Amino acid sequence: MAVADKPCKHFVLVHGACLGGWSWFKVATRLRSAGYRVTAPDLAASGIDPRPLREVPTFRDYTGPLLAILGSLPPGEKVVLVGHSLGGVNVALAAEMFPDKVVAAVFLCAFMPDHTSRPSNVLEKFIEGNWLDWMDTEMKPQDAEGKLPKSMLFGPKITQEKFVQLCSPEDVTLTRSLMRVSSMFVEDLQVQQPYSEGRYGSVRKVYVVCKQDLAIAEGFQRWMIDNYPVEEVKEIDADHCVMLSRPSELVRCLVDIAEDYT
Repeated sequence: MAVADKPCKHFVLVHGACLGGWSWFKVATRLRSAGYRVTAPDLAASGIDPRPLREVPTFRDYTGPLLAILGSLPPGEKVVLVGHSLGGVNVALAAEMFPDKVVAAVFLCAFMPDHTSRPSNVLEKFIEGNWLDWMDTEMKPQDAEGKLPKSMLFGPKITQEKFVQLCSPEDVTLTRSLMRVSSMFVEDLQVQQPYSEGRYGSVRKVYVVCKQDLAIAEGFQRWMIDNYPVEEVKEIDADHCVMLSRPSELVRCLVDIAEDYT
């Protein structure tokens, strides 16, 4: 898929809440085999990052490992930034801070903020609209004072029925085994200013709709696109954890984006 005499294109893959960089293992392997460079970091208190959630009080702290990667890129190097699920908000923050480092921002069945509302707005619309039956998700305050964001952990029932319903039994077991307590950081995002038109708004954006997603339903994905039009919309017939259930289709989609936008 990649041409050997072209410069090595770089994907940075950003996981969603409760997951980690491990969730991209099938996609990262295929992309590297095709000649692309891939970075799939663990965000703070995720994957094998040693910090507990209580040591990650803000969304910017949570995004820190991603911001460090973009901040360390050599002058002139740009990446294709891909965010899954809540990772879309991490991608938006990274694009706001480093717009010159992002050749394209890809929102993979992901929350996509606009640049006129606070970044919490898209999450609040999702929650207030009752787009998801949270089932056995555990949401708890982390401290009596309410200074820390509410924690969140998806239970086995919602994971099986809403997130990975098209995945293999082995992938379901893996996902349930490696999930960690996380947060949507709504409380912190509510006090942040909107991302700017000149920075985040200037980055080229692609939205990849997953048509059998029962976690962030296609209807809400389409609402986000209508709310904040992007340069291109692609579709995959997949569930929420598309990187596990349909990795080859996703890789073809990402390679097409890399070739078109870099």
